[in-house]
Parts: sequence; structure tokens; C-alpha cells
Amino acid sequence: MRCSLKIGAPLVLVLLAALISGCGEKKTELGEGGSVVSGSAGPAGAQGADKALIQCAQPVATLALAENPHGYTVSSSYRLPASPVPLIRLIAQQSGCFRVVDRAAGLRGTVQEQELKEAGVLRPNSTVSKGKGYEAQYTLTPSLTFSEQDAGRSIAGLIAMIPVLRDIAGLVGLAEQVKFKEAQTALLLTDNETTEQVAAATGAARTTDLGAAGVLWGRMGGAGGAGWSNTNEGKVIAAAFFDSHNKLVTQVQLLQAKELPPPVATKGLR
Repeated sequence: MRCSLKIGAPLVLVLLAALISGCGEKKTELGEGGSVVSGSAGPAGAQGADKALIQCAQPVATLALAENPHGYTVSSSYRLPASPVPLIRLIAQQSGCFRVVDRAAGLRGTVQEQELKEAGVLRPNSTVSKGKGYEAQYTLTPSLTFSEQDAGRSIAGLIAMIPVLRDIAGLVGLAEQVKFKEAQTALLLTDNETTEQVAAATGAARTTDLGAAGVLWGRMGGAGGAGWSNTNEGKVIAAAFFDSHNKLVTQVQLLQAKELPPPVATKGLR
């Protein structure tokens, strides 16, 4: 008579995680529902920024971020934002190494307001006027490659050779869903006055996706969980850009600061 061994779902996940660890792979610890890129930036400084973020005592230049003309190699099935540029803009401003100028939606809004003023729609004494925009002294261009390695088959094969695990219904199929995901990034910094590339840095990060067992890693699937902070794909991409920006800053800190435009007026903090 054949005996069946019943093992609870939590123990199954622990065993599966142990098998993955035995294969020499490490998951990326980025926190529940968040990533290494978090918080805010502005007059109050870098609020809620990760402690590993490398910062500058003073900004060296104004900075604009450009979309990579070749795009980003991330599958649309992950339902991530189309561009990582807003993510990098936050990192750049939090670092304090740059004063970030907008060349995207914010700039289009400024142009629209100027056009409305010229059309007579806005007040004559409107603060929107020509000649007050700040130039971008540097341009930062990101590059991203996101790859997926199917490790599930080898893990499923290992489970199939262990009688106690092999008899657990659905465990082999669960193991086949395991993916190791890696993001490789690059940041290229160009001096807009000379067109010289003055600094470049690469970054990388890897995480583990357990598919249906991904709850072990705090995965929040579905449309409500799409983004940089609450999917494995988004977290690993955010971590890779964080890594590349930290490496870029070590180069930027050696650059002579450019003559900066007047700072934005702020009120004293209590």
C-alpha cells in the first residue's frame, strides 16, 4: 500500500525557496511593496531616500534626462511604465548632484502657458514670460536591458528526483514557473556645451520570481500592482538604475561645478 505524505502550502514554499538557494541564486531584498527608489526630492532635501544613495554636497550642473532613442528592452506583458526616465529623475534630484530641468511634460506645460498668455487668455501680469527658463548644462541618457532566465525546468527536474517532493501534487508544475530576472542599465552623461561624454556608468540587479509562489517575495500581480515599486520586474529595474547612478556620482563628484542659475526661491523650514 502506497502512503501519501501531506505537506502544507507554506512548507512547500519554504522547500522550494531552499532549492532555489541551493542553486546559488539570491533574491533581491527590496522591501515589501516598495523598491530602493522611494521617497521625495525638493526644498526639504531627499526625504525617504534609501540610505545607500550616494549624494553630493552641492550640485555640479543643471541636468535634463533624454529618452533612449533605441527604446528599452522590456516586454509589454510586465505592464510597467513605458519609460524609466521619471524614476531616474527622482534619483538624480535626491542625490543633490544635479538641478533637474524638465524637457518632457513639464516643459510642454510651460510652452502651453506661454502660448495662452500671447493669445490674451492669461492675465497681462502673469508670471509666465519668455527668457526665464533654465538651460540644461548636461544631458543624461539611460539604457536598459531586461532579461529572463528560465531556471524552472532544472529545479523541477531536481524535485522529480526526490520522492517526498515528487509526490506533492502540483509542486513540479509550480517549480517550472521559477524565473531569474536580471536588469542591466547604463547612464551616459553628456556636456551640452561641448557634446563630450564626460561620464558613464553601468548597473545591474537580479531578483527571483516564483510565479504562483511569488507571494513569498511580496509580489502583487495584476493591473493594480503594475509599476516600479510592487512587481519583481519593476523592483529589479529600479535597483539596477539605482546602482548605475551611484557609480555615476563617483565620477560626477570630480567634475568642476558649472556656473548655476539662481536657485528657486523657498521659505525657511520650521
